[in-house]
Formats: sequence, C-alpha cells, structure tokens
Amino acid sequence: MKLALEKKHELFREEVRTFLAEKLPPELAQAGRLTTSSFSEPQHNLPWLKILNEKGWAAPHWPKEYGGPGWDEMQKYIFSSECAKAGTPPLSPMGLQMVGPCIMGYGTEEQKAYYLPRILKGEDYWCQGYSEPGSGSDLASLQMRAVSDGDDYILNGSKIWTTQAHHANKMFCLVRTSTEGKPQQGITFLLLDMNTPGIRVEPIITMAGEHEVNQVFFDDVRVPKSGRLGEENDGWTVAKYLLEFERGGGSSAGIEAALERVRIMAHAEAGSDGKPLASDPAFKRRFSDTKIALEAITVTEQRVASALAGGKNPGAASSMLKTARTEMMQRIDTLGIEAAGLYGNVEQMAARQPGSNVEPIGPEHSLTAMPRYLNNRAASIYGGSNEVQRNVMAKLLLGL
Repeated sequence: MKLALEKKHELFREEVRTFLAEKLPPELAQAGRLTTSSFSEPQHNLPWLKILNEKGWAAPHWPKEYGGPGWDEMQKYIFSSECAKAGTPPLSPMGLQMVGPCIMGYGTEEQKAYYLPRILKGEDYWCQGYSEPGSGSDLASLQMRAVSDGDDYILNGSKIWTTQAHHANKMFCLVRTSTEGKPQQGITFLLLDMNTPGIRVEPIITMAGEHEVNQVFFDDVRVPKSGRLGEENDGWTVAKYLLEFERGGGSSAGIEAALERVRIMAHAEAGSDGKPLASDPAFKRRFSDTKIALEAITVTEQRVASALAGGKNPGAASSMLKTARTEMMQRIDTLGIEAAGLYGNVEQMAARQPGSNVEPIGPEHSLTAMPRYLNNRAASIYGGSNEVQRNVMAKLLLGL
C-alpha cells in the first residue's frame, strides 16, 4: 500500500481544490461550518448535491455503471479530505452511502433503474427505519409487524431515533413478517413512501436543542410488495450488508478537519496563565496524543480501502473503524470544549443558523463547540453501539 501521492493524485487534488473554490457558494460553505452533526439540512445539502451531480461527483463510492465517477480509493480519500477542509455541507448519507449500495447489491433491475438516478438527483430523500422503542442495538428484537395482504404488506408499529424523517419522502425499513424460528429469520427489508396514509412523524428534540431525530408511527400503512428489497424474511441479510457500509463507509476527513478547528481555537484562546492554550503543556500533550491516534485510524482506513478496491466487503473492519472514529470524534469534541472555555457553555441557537444576523456572544468558533459535543454523544450508539461492535470484532476476528 502506497501512502505518498502519485503525480496523478496530486493533479487530482488540485482539480478538486479548483472546483471547490469556483463552485462552492459562500452561503453553503457557511452552512457547512455551522453544521454540528453528520447531517446538514436539505436546504443546504440538496443544492450542493445538484452541483456535484452536474460534475459527476455526487457519489464517489458508486461504481461508474450506476453514476459514480470511477475514482480509485486515493481519489475518494482526497475528495473527502478537500471537501472537509472547504467546509462543504455534508450530503445526506442515507441514500448515497447506505440504501444506494444495498439497492445495487440486492435490488431488482427495475428497482435499480428507478431509485438510483433519483438518489443522485436528490429527488428521493431517505431516512432509516431500524430502531424501535426497546429495540436499538439488539435490532433482531424489532416488533413492527408487516402482515401480507395480496400484493401489499400492512404495517403497524413505530420506529424511533429516525434521523431527518421530517424531511424524507422515502424510508428503508425493517419489519417483522414472521415470528417463527430465530428472530433474525422473520425480518423483511422494505422501501416505502413516507407520504403513504397512516404514517405520522413526531419530533424528538436533542440535548443540543436541534430537531434532527423523530419517532415515526405506522397505523395500518399499506406498502406494495414491489418495495421489498431481497426475499421475504431475509431482510437481516440485507440489513447486515447495509450496516457494513454505515459503519465502515467514508473516511476520517471530517474528523481531521475537526481536529484542525480545535488547533486553531487553542492558538486563539488563552489558558489559565494568559498565554495561548496551545502552549499549555498538558493541553499540548493531549492534543498530540489525539493527533497520533487519528493518524493511526487514517492508515487503517487506507488499508481497508485497499481491500475494498480488490472487491471485498468491509466485514469486521467496519466495526473497528466505526468504533475508532466515533470515540475519536468524542475525544476531539472534549478538546474543543476545553478550547472554547466559558463561551462554549452559552446556548446560541439563533446565532448559529446559516444566514443569521444575530451577533454571537464570544468568538464565532465557540458557537458550535457544545452542540457538536452533545450531538456526537450519540455517535457511539447509533449504527450499533460500540459495545456491540466490540462483540462483533471479538467474534469475527478473534473467534471468541
């Protein structure tokens, strides 16, 4: 595995930088800087998706036959890194990174032809119907029923922690179609329309004061069986495939950008001795240890990327990367809170809205320190808690 950039990759990096300098509107760059999670609002990410799609760069990880750019793994990494540095609003991962690859792997030709172009154009905005009250990391215990009725399923139950369901017009959903045998054997994977009668979305406001997640209720919701992905009662196979991409997809480019933000803050803010916090020996040591650990994650990502380039699935490596990335993000958030100081404790929802004319209290870089910290507390839980990821690694890699 080569870590140094080849000439073609250096040229590609310059191409990406030029594109971002010319095509990223200032208002979208501001929205990207103020985003406090891996999800930006659709009024920001959809215009950026359109710009990328016109260039053919909307889906870096998709095969060329489905509309991807045909990049190698290093090009994908360079693109992610440069977008993170430029502060582009993150695109919604639900369609591009999660259900899209699943449709490629398990969808019929009709499903591929219909859904994949719509994901690239932003015509379908997806949410994920996995977790339920009492069924989160133990996903096999889900209870939302789907009863067969001719060419349809009738759904009753609810899903919770459904990110951006209030914006989505589509959902990929796990439902229980059988109670016989092992719990995993009675689950089916469905693609459904959020505008279907009987679906109700109720907001859940996070600790950061944001409306990002929801609870979704289903009351005799009729879903065509043509929306099924894979075979009936075999949705667990599709779900595991999707989770490999949810947990292992992407890169640490955004985390590297977050650490750079902390570095800038630490040079701008004073420590207890009145000197820049970056010169404080204790902070400097914690920052250096974090930077070294992040470099180790980046090298591991590149090793996994080399395997993916050979046609392999992420497998257990996705659990390893999911665990390492989320805990690293939380570690960096903690440094960010320390660098922000007292201003990090001020709730400034209005000031951190893109385009707001409300002046922030304190430095602008302190606006998002606490919301990022609070939002990313969930990172070690969603996608399967990190405790579950360690069990996966122990079983698949160590044979325990």
